[in-house]
Amino acid sequence: MVAGLTGKVAMVTGAGQGLGEATARRLAAEGATVAVVDLDGGLAEGVARSIQGEGRQAFAVKADVTDRAAVRAMVEEVGRRAGAPDILVNNAGGFPKVKMLLEIEEDEWDAILALNLKSVYLCSRAALPGMIARRRGRIINLASAAARSLTNFSATHYAAAKAGILGFTRHLAYEVGQHGITVNAVAPGTTLTPRVQRARTPEDQARIASLIPLGRMGLPEDTAGAVAFLASDDAAYITGATLDVNGGKVMM
Repeated sequence: MVAGLTGKVAMVTGAGQGLGEATARRLAAEGATVAVVDLDGGLAEGVARSIQGEGRQAFAVKADVTDRAAVRAMVEEVGRRAGAPDILVNNAGGFPKVKMLLEIEEDEWDAILALNLKSVYLCSRAALPGMIARRRGRIINLASAAARSLTNFSATHYAAAKAGILGFTRHLAYEVGQHGITVNAVAPGTTLTPRVQRARTPEDQARIASLIPLGRMGLPEDTAGAVAFLASDDAAYITGATLDVNGGKVMM
């Protein structure tokens, strides 16, 4: 267990599956009331009901985190249902498939940057006024090992967006520290989410695992634990940092 999450309101984007789902479950298990946010309302509802079935507090919110009006409505809904968020986990993101730059058209570039980076700006901007008013808050941004080093080839638009998150995290941490708000990032390595299991063959997975000092690929729960720590009182004096969760594949 980590300290200080009981009674807090947490908003986790992209929480319908994968890292976001694991994070929502972990924060709820630690005593937070969790807004399970996803573009797929059915997935969000399923996760929220499952958390409720375990005796924890959660509810679903359907939202497009690349749309400013939708994000504003999302934060307002969370406020009505549970109170202004104390914890924001900017998890929504991803990319459809590995591509070379010359295969990426401009509309796809814009879409991936919007999903992975603009969403972080929009959600942070919407949640910050309530945090500033209460002089407390935790913002945790999901980056990627792809932003830290070329470990497993992904795609340039995804890597660029995730690298942008690291710069955004540091600058926002400096900006809002005076208000008692911390801003940190978590950079997972390749993690065995449902999407990765579909995209990577068993041979790919074995090859990736063989290159990791701890000898295995990450699990969603590994990242969820890091997020829970950064959201907790135990991390009250940590801000502007990036926590690498990659089994030692990237050491910085």
